[in-house]
Parts: sequence; structure tokens; C-alpha cells
Amino acid sequence: MTDAPVASAAYAICGVGDIPNRRCKGFHLVRVEEDGSEKPFHILIVRWDRKLYGYVNHCPHQGVNLDWERDQFLDSNGMRIICGKHGALFAVDTGECVEGPCLGNRLEKLRLSVLDGDVCVNDVVLAEDAQAAANDAD
Repeated sequence: MTDAPVASAAYAICGVGDIPNRRCKGFHLVRVEEDGSEKPFHILIVRWDRKLYGYVNHCPHQGVNLDWERDQFLDSNGMRIICGKHGALFAVDTGECVEGPCLGNRLEKLRLSVLDGDVCVNDVVLAEDAQAAANDAD
């Protein structure tokens, strides 16, 4: 039996320039859970001036994905993240719901880093990389 991979690496998701300023982009990944099972891992990354914010694409109200169309995460003013299903509004910088049915709840924040111009997600293990590591061990 093999141990589940340890979440210590930074996984490059995209280049910083792939997300326009004051815009948001979604990504559909697969995460390896602690028990070794694989589960869909939908995330969104917002580039706001010189800062990046990452969240799990999961509304705390009813657990649905936030985007109503691909990469459509911001309200009509482009100032807040919006749940396309229920209209809940979330602060870009904190993920806190500031208006709507889940007022006071938060989006699950991701730890991001930038390495060599790539936006990386930290503290998770992605399935593709876990499989590559297993193949390297053979």
C-alpha cells in the first residue's frame, strides 16, 4: 500500500498574464484527497491590480459552482464575486459574503504563490502530478 501524496508542492496553474487585470478565471482540476481518492477541484483565481486571490469555486449557500457561464464570476460592476445561481456577493480580497443568502459566510480561500511568472496553488495535491510521481517511482 502506498501513502497518499503530501501537499507540499506548488502547482503551476497558469501564467500571471493569462488573467487580465480585475478579471477572474476558473480552472477545473482533480485533487487527491488524504485517503488517496480523486475528486473534482474547481477553483477561481482573481487578479486585482498587483494581487492574486484564489478560492474554491463553491458557494457556501447551497454548494453550487459560482460561475453562471465559463469564467463569469464578477458582478455587473466587476467589483465583487457573484454566485450566478443565487446572487450572493463576495468581497474579492476576503471571500466574505457581503450580500445574499449566505451573508457572513466565506468562500474557501486558496494559498497562492507566483513562481517564475506562473500562478501556483499550494497545500493541495493534484491528481496529474500524483500520477507522475507514482510513475517516476516505478
